[in-house]
Amino acid sequence: MDKPVCFIDTDSAGKLCVQQSALQILEQIQQPVVVVAVVGLYRTGKSYLMNRLAGKQTGFALGSTIESKTKGIWMWCVSHPTKAGTTLVLLDTEGLGDVDKGDPKHDTNIFSLAVLLSSTLVYNSRGTIDNKAVMDLQYVTELSECIKVKSSDEDADDSSEFVKFFPSFIWAVRDFTLELKIDGKDVTEDEYLEFALKLKPGTSRSVMEYNFPRECIQKFFPSRKCFTFPFPTTPENMSRLGSLDSADISSEFLKVTDHFCQFVSHDSCVKRLKDGHTVTGRVLGHLAKTYVDTISSGAVPCLENAVIAMAMIENEAAVKEGLQVYQSGMEKLKGSFPLELKDVSSKHQHLSSMATQAFMKRSFRDTDGKYLKSLEEKINKLFDEYLCQNKQASKKRCEEILSSLSAPMMEKLKKGFYAKPGAYDLFCKDLEDIGKKYNSQAKKEVKAEEVLEEFLKQKSVDSKAILQADKKLTEKEKKIKEEKEKAALLEQEIRAKEEKQRQLEQKMEAERQSNEERMRQMKDKMDEEMKLQREEAERAMDSKLREQAVLLQKGFKEKADVMRQETEELKRRSAEAETNRAREFGAILENFNQRHEKFMAMMMQQHREHMMAMQQTNAHSSDSCCTM
Repeated sequence: MDKPVCFIDTDSAGKLCVQQSALQILEQIQQPVVVVAVVGLYRTGKSYLMNRLAGKQTGFALGSTIESKTKGIWMWCVSHPTKAGTTLVLLDTEGLGDVDKGDPKHDTNIFSLAVLLSSTLVYNSRGTIDNKAVMDLQYVTELSECIKVKSSDEDADDSSEFVKFFPSFIWAVRDFTLELKIDGKDVTEDEYLEFALKLKPGTSRSVMEYNFPRECIQKFFPSRKCFTFPFPTTPENMSRLGSLDSADISSEFLKVTDHFCQFVSHDSCVKRLKDGHTVTGRVLGHLAKTYVDTISSGAVPCLENAVIAMAMIENEAAVKEGLQVYQSGMEKLKGSFPLELKDVSSKHQHLSSMATQAFMKRSFRDTDGKYLKSLEEKINKLFDEYLCQNKQASKKRCEEILSSLSAPMMEKLKKGFYAKPGAYDLFCKDLEDIGKKYNSQAKKEVKAEEVLEEFLKQKSVDSKAILQADKKLTEKEKKIKEEKEKAALLEQEIRAKEEKQRQLEQKMEAERQSNEERMRQMKDKMDEEMKLQREEAERAMDSKLREQAVLLQKGFKEKADVMRQETEELKRRSAEAETNRAREFGAILENFNQRHEKFMAMMMQQHREHMMAMQQTNAHSSDSCCTM
């Protein structure tokens, strides 16, 4: 994108809505996205920072009056400066605290959307992180009422699980005028932030009001950092640096801003859904639509519902994508039909594996394997259709070969060449020559034996007529030759059945190998999902344990005990979730194995029926030999 576009706006009824043009842009982004959102009070220079993060001087609207310039949420998608194959999505949000807004919940909704959609949340403020600055971030105290993790219990407080999916947090302090010292000792910016968020002991109302927003920040954003801009960005503060002129100040500020951009790029991770699924631009668009529609309806956005909705959309698209991979490859192969069965089967196996891989890459939370089963069934149906088309092409080619080879014999028949004594042997010799040439030219065709069998049956009518009319042969000789011809026809019938049997066995082997590959890919996918789920739980546990240790260290034993209980509950839930997921995966694998066994049993039944037919044909052939 060469410029930002409006992403989320307010409609004529005052409700939030997602702009279709922005969704169309996101739909084209197949890469993982790093989403950086900036929030803060209006007229604090958020848009300027976002322009710099985009590597530009202009883009997001900048204001020079006391009015809020940005309305809703604006979006700018650019290539990530350091992460190859990743798109950086910048979200510039409407300034908080604008007195002209009619809806008192509007700011909370904007802040909640910034939290839900971003992987890094930048809170922009000016001056210092004092009590007023913390109280200005009151929206963080309302998150537990504005966001739900699970839909199962509407009244339950599941905010303890926010840590699993909330973005990393950067507090950017503009026009910072203090020295980074505490009790005379130099401190880092992060240490300064932790000092500003330090809780006060006591249970009075004023202390609780002081502590509550700090507790929420600590609880919801365990991964938090601070960045200060020590050079003034407002005219009234420039006079403090007496010895520097405006050009010097501008140059120094640009250096600090560039450092901030590097800081954000390094600290920002790819956006992930609950359970660790990577978010692409397309998924981000669907998420935004789901959250905004939910908020506009008056309901509370639920992470679980959003993930379920995304899973359905993405899994249906994953089936189509996998099928497209398979079908496009087989359509190219179709141009070379007819081919040997082993070549078609080999290509089918390769493309089936690629289709499953494409499906696995896009799908997530296919908890019962329904969508993978759908893909498998569609691919098998297509495979049967391509096999049928290959057989038809082979049959056509074989018939063309026989038509060409038998043309001289057919011409002789028309002219009565075989209507003379001794002509039967000549006819048989011509027929034998046709068979040899045909076998040489059509030996790799899947329908070679079957078409030859049908051809010989058709020519047996002419053969019988020529045999009966051949006056050179005695009745006994005619009888022997007739039985010999029947034996030859039976022998060809056996060869045709044997060829069908070989093809069935090849198909069974192809299915066995395809199933093995599919099961391997499924196991890899499941292992990866379990790993992401485990890592997510471990990150949440680590942050809880760190928070508990800090509370104990600072003497907040009661709060530390509450945190310990939350940690134990989180641990229990994570273990339960992992057990349930492992059980689901086991059931999926078992279902796929059962379906494979059922399919193989059906093919084995066909195999047995072919074998019985061959045995009966062989028995007839033996009887004919005995008669001769």
